Amino acid sequence: MRTWLTGLALVATLAGAAPAFAQDAAAVQDEDRVEDIVVTARRAGAPMWTVERGDSTVILVGAISGVPRDFVWRPEALEAATARSQRILYPTEARASMSDVFRILWRIRTISRLPEGTTTADYLSPDLQARLEALMADEGDGWRTKSFVGLSFDLLEKAGRERRTSGAVTAVRDAARRAGLSGEPVGIVRGDELVEGLISGPPAQYAPCIAASIAAAEAGPEGAQARLEAWRALRVVDVLATPLDQAYDLCWPSGDPEVAPAQREQWRAATQTALTQPGVTMGVAALRILAEPGGVLDQLEAEGLEVRGPDWKVEP
Repeated sequence: MRTWLTGLALVATLAGAAPAFAQDAAAVQDEDRVEDIVVTARRAGAPMWTVERGDSTVILVGAISGVPRDFVWRPEALEAATARSQRILYPTEARASMSDVFRILWRIRTISRLPEGTTTADYLSPDLQARLEALMADEGDGWRTKSFVGLSFDLLEKAGRERRTSGAVTAVRDAARRAGLSGEPVGIVRGDELVEGLISGPPAQYAPCIAASIAAAEAGPEGAQARLEAWRALRVVDVLATPLDQAYDLCWPSGDPEVAPAQREQWRAATQTALTQPGVTMGVAALRILAEPGGVLDQLEAEGLEVRGPDWKVEP
């Protein structure tokens, strides 16, 4: 808001000071508005951190996948802060074409099965194979030759993986849509890149994913619920320590060796850019990308910036 003073001789005397007065008033109002947004967002029922540099404020929201639609958390404050932000950043988007779909159909045997003549036992340690045998005891024998990407989906289902999900990303998108804010993803992953990884990636590449998925399946739905409760309670370290969260991070598509480092670099660059823009930028990123050792939060702190929000570091 700008206030312009006009009038007769006495008011004209004050007119020389009017522009500076108006700018100061506007600056104070903007500062109050930013602080109000930050305080409101801190009450949101999801891990959130605030970083400021000059007149730039960045709010980073730690989202997790697999939040059931009926899971009770407190998105209202987060939605209010979203509606009053100037810019919204969303996670990386995957965009596929019809040619990508046809390529998947054409190579479905390669994508869905292990190389001919091999089974899971050819790629896993005897201990992991034995644990997998126990988990899949009632599943027949088809799983033995299933691709590790497909097998990881089966194991995550046993771990309580949700198909119909909501969470922080959905809450922010809905609030931004109501406020008329379009927002943008921090990056784009082309469908052909994802498909190529599925076709050409060797099974051993996804062995860590299977190991994490086995641990998540052994923890079962109770482990998935503990992860949700830790996220809602802002216990960031506990969330990242759960087998299910580790499996989500290691398995396709998030764990694709090309996609994973690109996503992390995209968020680092996007945060740095946002800290050069006046006003408030809200970014909704995967919690692990923000809070893992060496992640975005650690990088910001290493630059000497104050990162305000819940604890994210593992105690020595």
